[in-house]
Amino acid sequence: MPLILALLLAQTTPIPPIPKGTGLPPPGTAEATVMAPINALFAAIAARDGAAVLPHVLPDGGVIAADGSKISRRSWPAWAASITPGPQRYQERLYDPAIEVDGDIAMVWGRYDFRIDGKIVHCGYDHIDLVRDAGRWKIANISYSARTSGCDAS
Repeated sequence: MPLILALLLAQTTPIPPIPKGTGLPPPGTAEATVMAPINALFAAIAARDGAAVLPHVLPDGGVIAADGSKISRRSWPAWAASITPGPQRYQERLYDPAIEVDGDIAMVWGRYDFRIDGKIVHCGYDHIDLVRDAGRWKIANISYSARTSGCDAS
């Protein structure tokens, strides 16, 4: 009996990683509607308008950053308040996201880079979870890794 138990415990089913997407979904698809609040958030970052973030997020969610040495968490209002007008041009790009939708929840995962005046200042992966609230997708949370090396300019 112990041998059978040992064999059963030793057998694991490998779980493949989430497949990366092949580009942004076409307009009018379920996946495109999930991307709408994410695109609005990126537009608010580019406009350096923190207040424009808040209609696209759930108020009790937030942003978690993991940069290898520390993990920080900020509420949406605190994070949005950190986006202020200024002369520099901000841009976040999300590359080939994997988008999963099940009923009223969705998840988006993909490689990103963040640029100031066209220069990459950090990169990593975004993990964005969303909830459909009153028929409209809202971002619950964003977790992201952040590094300053190994960011290939795409």
